Amino acid sequence: MTVRSWPVWKENTSTDDLGASLKDIKNNYQALNKYNVTLIWKNVSTKLSQQELLCELKTRVPLEMIKAGDGPVKGGDWQKYLPTKDLNKKFENLKRCAIVSSAGSLKNAKLGAEIDDHDAVMRFNAAPTDGYSTDVGEKTSIRIINSQLVYDEQHHFLTDPLYQTGVLILWDPAPYKQDLQHWYNKPDYSFFERYMEYRKKHPEQLFYIMNPVMQWNLWDIIQENSLEKIQRNPPSSGMQGIALMMSLCDEVNVYEFLPSKRKSDICHYYQKFYNRACTMGAYHPLMYEKNLVKRMNQGTDHDIFHYGRVTLPGFRNIHCSAKARQT
Repeated sequence: MTVRSWPVWKENTSTDDLGASLKDIKNNYQALNKYNVTLIWKNVSTKLSQQELLCELKTRVPLEMIKAGDGPVKGGDWQKYLPTKDLNKKFENLKRCAIVSSAGSLKNAKLGAEIDDHDAVMRFNAAPTDGYSTDVGEKTSIRIINSQLVYDEQHHFLTDPLYQTGVLILWDPAPYKQDLQHWYNKPDYSFFERYMEYRKKHPEQLFYIMNPVMQWNLWDIIQENSLEKIQRNPPSSGMQGIALMMSLCDEVNVYEFLPSKRKSDICHYYQKFYNRACTMGAYHPLMYEKNLVKRMNQGTDHDIFHYGRVTLPGFRNIHCSAKARQT
């Protein structure tokens, strides 16, 4: 019997698959090195198996949030606003989790009931559920936000009730493999004061700050497993969220990170802004992140094509040997 081949994301997608405009944008970002990345790309002759790739993520990208005592802080009051409860303790024994991208291809997806059936649901930045629940569900357990959203007043972070549901996790781009002192002194966006102001207003809501070491450990793995040089910028919120949820859950279903048959140049399901870079990447090494996720997928191409669903195992269900690739 012939097995049908579904037209979905290919795991070796490269610069050659981009149009001239996107290729120029990607190459320009690749040439920049704002964060002083020092890793030298090497063309790896032997491709890691799916199991080896999953083990790389498990062993090299542990879940790390900033904790009191982790390093120098801005102002004497800073440490008392950091959560004392460990994120793993907050989300113990999660079985099935959903990650909902903000992709335009979620429009008319009608996946809301399926998404809400998970034990926990992750969303990103300003992605709403009100008015879109039929497509994206209503449940929000974790929301990952970038520091620009917190810093920039036009996002109304301090007053918009959207952010007051679930656990918040903030990330800020940091220099490559620098210590926390360097980052505290010069964050990409100076979010510290607004973080403290939010915590004063909502002391009961858990609000974590991701340790920047996570983003660059993840970036290293993406680069090491790519067939060409990638943008020397941190991974997207989506890719960081994937690594985070794999640390918390037995199984992770990711929706529309790899586009379905509804693939669209609309950037976000809740906006009308069109740009193909939202799918292929510009600032973030998004194309290479998607290649990696496609390689790790334990679901089917049918699931991707029809539902935009990728299924990944949680780290606690991945059993690894002590051997790791030398870098």
